[in-house]
Amino acid sequence: MSNPKKPNPIDVHVGKRLREAREECGLTQKVLAKKLGITHQQVQKYESGANRISASKLLEIARFLDVSIGSFFEGAPGNGSDQQQQ
Repeated sequence: MSNPKKPNPIDVHVGKRLREAREECGLTQKVLAKKLGITHQQVQKYESGANRISASKLLEIARFLDVSIGSFFEGAPGNGSDQQQQ
C-alpha cells in the first residue's frame, strides 16, 4: 500500500517531463495555466507530482505543447507490473 502523503513516482516523473516540455517551448507556468484555464499554482502542483494530471488534461497539455502523450512517460520508473507489490 502506498503512502497517501507521498506523491506516486509516476506522477512525479510525468510532472518533471511536463516541466521540461513547457520550458523547451519557452513558456512560463502562468502562460500555460492561462491556456489550460487553470491557475499557475495548479501547474506547479502538476509539475511537482503533488496533483495527478487527468487523462483529458494531459491530452490538452500534449496538444498545446505539440508533444506526444507518450513522451510524458518515457523513462518512467517501473514497468507497471510491480506497482501493486509494495
